[in-house]
Amino acid sequence: MRILLAEDDAVAGETLTAILTAQGHEVTAVDNGVDAWGLWLVAHHRVVVSDWLMPAMDGIELCRKIRSRPPGPYTYFMMQTIRTGLGNFLEAMQAGVDDFITKPIVPEELLARLNVAERILGLREELMTLEGLLAMCSYCKRIRDTDGAWTPLERYVEQRSAARFSHGVCEDCYEKYLKAQVDG
Repeated sequence: MRILLAEDDAVAGETLTAILTAQGHEVTAVDNGVDAWGLWLVAHHRVVVSDWLMPAMDGIELCRKIRSRPPGPYTYFMMQTIRTGLGNFLEAMQAGVDDFITKPIVPEELLARLNVAERILGLREELMTLEGLLAMCSYCKRIRDTDGAWTPLERYVEQRSAARFSHGVCEDCYEKYLKAQVDG
């Protein structure tokens, strides 16, 4: 996986980078939230592992900024910190953090949590693919809506977008269905 690591402690950052790259992950490491935000805007890393306490922008603010962006591919956000306790855990979760790991980081625990992140991201991709499938009648071209009703294609699209339809007849259908009536 491509992982964005935001860690202001140089030793911890190098250690985590070594652990993650040894497991085959591609790691981009920065030492503050501002740089992490800038890189995320450009590359949209699917996984962010961020320290909570950092200069310029902390991990909570970074997570909130990522979550405030328009929907797109999901970013799994793991917060690492020395902070403990229910209040800190709840604050992180309310900011949109997916996982919370306390320092010092145990490499096996980090890797296990990243395996969970990979499964969750895979499931989200599968869900997005399934949501993109539409059941369409082979004969009348109506689409089965989320409530199971068969809706004309035009109405289905108009309800979900700004598109509006005008109707015409293509050359093939003119020849097949209308020409005899018009020439009649």
